[in-house]
Amino acid sequence: MHSELFQIGPLTLRAFGLCMALGFLFGWQAAVWLSKRTGQNPDQLTSLLTWLMVSAVLGARTAYVLEHWTAEFAAHPLDVLRIDQGGLMFYGGLIAAAFVLALYARIYRQHLFQITDLVLAVVPIGHAFGRLGCFMHGCCYGKITQSCIGVAFPPHSPAWWEQASATPPLIAQDALASLPVIPTQLIESAANFILFIVLYRLYPRRHRQRGFVTGCYLVSYAALRFGIEYLRGDPRLAIGPFSISQTISLGIMALGAGCLAYARRTAPRAA
Repeated sequence: MHSELFQIGPLTLRAFGLCMALGFLFGWQAAVWLSKRTGQNPDQLTSLLTWLMVSAVLGARTAYVLEHWTAEFAAHPLDVLRIDQGGLMFYGGLIAAAFVLALYARIYRQHLFQITDLVLAVVPIGHAFGRLGCFMHGCCYGKITQSCIGVAFPPHSPAWWEQASATPPLIAQDALASLPVIPTQLIESAANFILFIVLYRLYPRRHRQRGFVTGCYLVSYAALRFGIEYLRGDPRLAIGPFSISQTISLGIMALGAGCLAYARRTAPRAA
């Protein structure tokens, strides 16, 4: 865990912020390559992706704060502004970005799936870097494990604090490390890298079948996130038998299935 990479005077470079920046740059470059490869104009991508990044960060932070208000922010409300220290809920960002995409499509009179197919084809690479940032910061950790993949985080990390403040405490207040936990951040990062490779190769062949890549991403990531939630060990807001992210995942999977059905139904006309 290396939350702070280095400090120069008042400027501190944090791993989470760096990984977010790298994810945006790689995602933007991948979108440009796909646009050129499929004969589209990439000039409007920069402004669109910038707005998407801003709205996604604000939406992700808002959702995370609402879910963890009592545990993390009620006593220190100004910490809401410390995005550089981690604490983003991906689905909150996805929902906020979806509103921006819909508004963009309406303003420029473009088919919504024409935009979402391209954007969602590259979102996994940005998400993969974001989860690497989560690992280096220590948030979004998994359940306690004795398996060989377990990772022990240092004192004052999120996992350490959760275990030290449990009732009864799981570790002593002077413990030098947390109990080993499942590195769910690395698992999700690796899965997103794989998903990016699949969608990046799929998009040039199926981009004319509007909604297909969008549906593939929504169904694939929602299923992935639903399963990973069972491995998460950080505090989760529950809705019935599922966490809030699992509940959203079920809705996202249904939406993705609808996109695939639309793509199949309109395929002859698109061709």
